[in-house]
Amino acid sequence: MKLYFSPGACSLSPHIVLCELGVPFEAVRVDLAAKRTADGKDFKSINPKGYVPALVTDEGQVLTEGPAVVQYLADRKPESGLAPANGTFERYRVQEWLNYISTEIHKSFSALFNSALPDAGREIYFGKLEQRFGEIDAALAGREYLMGAHFTVADAYLYTVLRWAGRFKIDLGRFANLSRYYARVDARPAVKAALEAEAAAKAAA
Repeated sequence: MKLYFSPGACSLSPHIVLCELGVPFEAVRVDLAAKRTADGKDFKSINPKGYVPALVTDEGQVLTEGPAVVQYLADRKPESGLAPANGTFERYRVQEWLNYISTEIHKSFSALFNSALPDAGREIYFGKLEQRFGEIDAALAGREYLMGAHFTVADAYLYTVLRWAGRFKIDLGRFANLSRYYARVDARPAVKAALEAEAAAKAAA
């Protein structure tokens, strides 16, 4: 498999999942501004949408959109427990979390990355994120991870977008459960491996 990624972007989520699975893959850095890959290709010839992640499967299929990619990866090795089995209610809970993170957290952060967004708009999105962080904090009461005791693909995605909080000086320490959760995920060996690989790729660019 081949994962097209950009350091620090939402593609960190499938990068973490691949490291958790321990399956062989090639990680290819993408310059999102130039739409070029580190091996010299036009990235839009791989993903016409022009953004990461993009996964090329062993069969040559190209899959995009982070929530779809991480579920596909988890299903390649179901014994990993990174996603509950298809058809179970727990699977729908994971999908519920993936959709919530995508629409309520990821998209709110995306607006803040827009330098043209006026201050009034920024305040709206900061307020929305604060509300959502409070909701997640409450959901994490008495839990190690979003689904309880087990790390899933939803945790890889939530951790990835929570990393952006520091860039906008959002203090996660105000949310005790969420703060402990972040530290717990941050300490996972697979998370450290993915972060180290992305830092090395960024330094080599």
